[in-house]
Amino acid sequence: MPADFNGYWKMVSNDNFEEYLKALDVNVAVRKIANLLKPDKEILQNGDHMIIKTLSTFRNYIMEFDVGKEFEEDLAGVDDRKCMTTVSWDGDKLLCVQNGEKEGRGWTQWIEGDEMHLVRSCNRF
Repeated sequence: MPADFNGYWKMVSNDNFEEYLKALDVNVAVRKIANLLKPDKEILQNGDHMIIKTLSTFRNYIMEFDVGKEFEEDLAGVDDRKCMTTVSWDGDKLLCVQNGEKEGRGWTQWIEGDEMHLVRSCNRF
């Protein structure tokens, strides 16, 4: 049985976020604002159906998907791109691959104890 991600998660640190945003060609003003934020995540998981809400005082982002099924992700408000996204299980980790104009884009998310970890990736980063 995969990990249970249900819950409300508070950000503790956001290492290398500026470099990640640069790799996505996010403009400097948005990068500066984004680096000041400490967004929370609310995750609703029902089997392989997930809703991940990233919540901040600046902007909210909601991602809804079924694990293992490709979907079109609209990243308006993040970096204003669309991509074809697939999130799959890698053991107890969620592995996201976002196919679009930026190669090697995605993230890995997992839980250790009472902390959720998220590592973002982009080939240019």
